Amino acid sequence: MEISRDILQFLHYHPLSSREEIAKGTAFNGSDATLKRLIATGVQNGDIVVEGKARATRYRLSDQAHLLMLLNLDTYLAFDVDQRQVQTSFNFELIREQLPAVRLFTDEETTHLQELQAEFRQHVGEMSPNEYRKEMERLGIDLSWKSSQIEGNTYSLLETERLLRESKTADGKTKEEAVMLLNHKDALRFILDNPDYLQTLTVSHIEDIHQLLTKELSVDRGIRHRRVGITGTNYHPLDNEFQIREAMHDSCDLINSKENVFEKALLTLVLLSYIQAFSDGNKRTARITSNAILIANGYCPLSFRTVDSIDYKKAMLIFYEQNNLYAFKQIFIDQFEFAVREYF
Repeated sequence: MEISRDILQFLHYHPLSSREEIAKGTAFNGSDATLKRLIATGVQNGDIVVEGKARATRYRLSDQAHLLMLLNLDTYLAFDVDQRQVQTSFNFELIREQLPAVRLFTDEETTHLQELQAEFRQHVGEMSPNEYRKEMERLGIDLSWKSSQIEGNTYSLLETERLLRESKTADGKTKEEAVMLLNHKDALRFILDNPDYLQTLTVSHIEDIHQLLTKELSVDRGIRHRRVGITGTNYHPLDNEFQIREAMHDSCDLINSKENVFEKALLTLVLLSYIQAFSDGNKRTARITSNAILIANGYCPLSFRTVDSIDYKKAMLIFYEQNNLYAFKQIFIDQFEFAVREYF
């Protein structure tokens, strides 16, 4: 018997609910015995945790289910920012307790990603050094364009290619937009010239990449000292420099502890964005750092070329507010497949 998604969704927003509260909250129209069996299936599958006994029995989601279950983005984001039930403050348990205990990818997803990686290795092995360099350059242009577009840059892909290949700026664009794109090129070149740089992730490495991405853009260097807000959400990142640095160190420890390279790259993408350690440029730094980890381990990097900027922001938003990774994980898998098939 498959557990109803409605039950899991209800427990996501109403942890430690009784069976009666679950029935009422989900408008369950089956028998109490059926509901008992559904909940028992959820417990057996590792999706639901039981606390208490007899009349005091309460149910909540497991960390695995909370982090990775499907949440409908359109339904969730249909509510106004002030109407959504969100976790407004930084979740201190996320990095130290919850994420270390879960597998981010299912067996099926892992097999699919590993098959794609094997395809990548085979194709790269058949390329000449010049062919490989050209494909990496093409991927780098696409990544520079899309990563900048997500941040509001108005350069088109063709204009980006002209800027990065010929150093010709586009008419009607600001100097800052050109600088943002050129900084991506410099950061990617640095990573390709130093492929082992992020074999082990450190806070100082992340700060180096951030500095490359934000030079000449009036962005403060290093870990921020003041509060920062995120448009479109009531989630408030940490505002204490000591806690921010501690969260960054914890994230590096977690990422370095993972054997699965795909988990390393995905965690880097979401956690550097979640912590918001810098006054600006956090998501750019996350995307380039994540790619640096893939490159350091001989894996195919991502260009994100076909991801919709709004979908990317929505997936990030639900991670900020609910610590749910499902939507962003799907973006990661889709973009890895696209990169292997499109460039190599």
